[in-house]
Amino acid sequence: MIVVNHTPGNWLGAITLKNFALCDATEAFVLLAGYAGAFAYAGRADHLGWPSAAASLVQRIGKLYVAHIFLLVVFTAQVGYSAATLDRSAYLDELALDPFAEQPYRTLLEALLLRFQPAFLDILPLYIVLLALLLPSLALRKQPWLLLGLSAVLWIGVRLADFNLPRWQGGGWFFNPLAWQLLFFIGFLLGQAVRGAPAPPMPKRSGWLTSAAILVLGSGLFAMIAVEWSPSLGDRLPGTIPAFLATVDKTALHPWRLASVLAITYLIAQYIPRDAPALRRRWARPLLVMGRNSLPVFCFGILLSFMARLMLEADDTWPMQIAANILCLGILVLVAFLADWQRGGAPPPGTALPTNAAAG
Repeated sequence: MIVVNHTPGNWLGAITLKNFALCDATEAFVLLAGYAGAFAYAGRADHLGWPSAAASLVQRIGKLYVAHIFLLVVFTAQVGYSAATLDRSAYLDELALDPFAEQPYRTLLEALLLRFQPAFLDILPLYIVLLALLLPSLALRKQPWLLLGLSAVLWIGVRLADFNLPRWQGGGWFFNPLAWQLLFFIGFLLGQAVRGAPAPPMPKRSGWLTSAAILVLGSGLFAMIAVEWSPSLGDRLPGTIPAFLATVDKTALHPWRLASVLAITYLIAQYIPRDAPALRRRWARPLLVMGRNSLPVFCFGILLSFMARLMLEADDTWPMQIAANILCLGILVLVAFLADWQRGGAPPPGTALPTNAAAG
């Protein structure tokens, strides 16, 4: 979904999550990152102590940092070469890479400090900071309500104060980690509950909660239809609806975006069993392998999205649309299986999957 959404002109982009809910793949990524962190790091802290879990976290943060810098260099080379070869300097401006042409040494320094983040390269810095916040938070893993309360207070304070981490050349991070940490820690506490550790009680299946989740998602879908899909309908609605939608920001994780992803999470958790037969069939295996190896899959996905863009700019007919998407998916699956093979194969069924999802 990230690859499709990062590819301009990709017709599959019309059926991704962002077109039907006021949330998208980013919210899913952050929630699942926190969920997996409960297995990978809180579980390690319970068995081997906080220092061992902290060391594992620091190692993971270092791996993410190296992957981010490597991806930045390769992506810059890919876009820069394409811009020069095709005489399309607009690529550099559109993807916020033009500072490399103007101040290459300063830009490289700011990139190393995570203060320069081109388009599409802002998710790994967010993940790095979230894992850094998890380091001290592991000490509160047995006090879940305190952890959740502190996280919520920080989110509210950041939104009210409009505070963000600084970015080179002005402005703040596109994904403010001090706001997005709330979704990360909600995922973490969900993981804690599933593995039987201290956590707020999991919500039970109930008619009113299901109705509330459907209402949240349905309201968002109706507002999007009225404003984006059917302007004639939107013109007949009060002006407060489009005005409100304009305030649903992604940077500081607007409450409606948070409610939307939690509504989806609740419906999936309550109505799709973990042992559903469909999830055990052969067609699902590539998705499971990609989930276990999320880091290389994500990095290659960023590079593939620009490659697919070049393909679709050359020819955006149905055959090329199909070829570009099949090629991208095929390469991502191949990367995932190679990473699985390099790591020694898939983990045993059951408990190891969430741990490797975080470590992959």
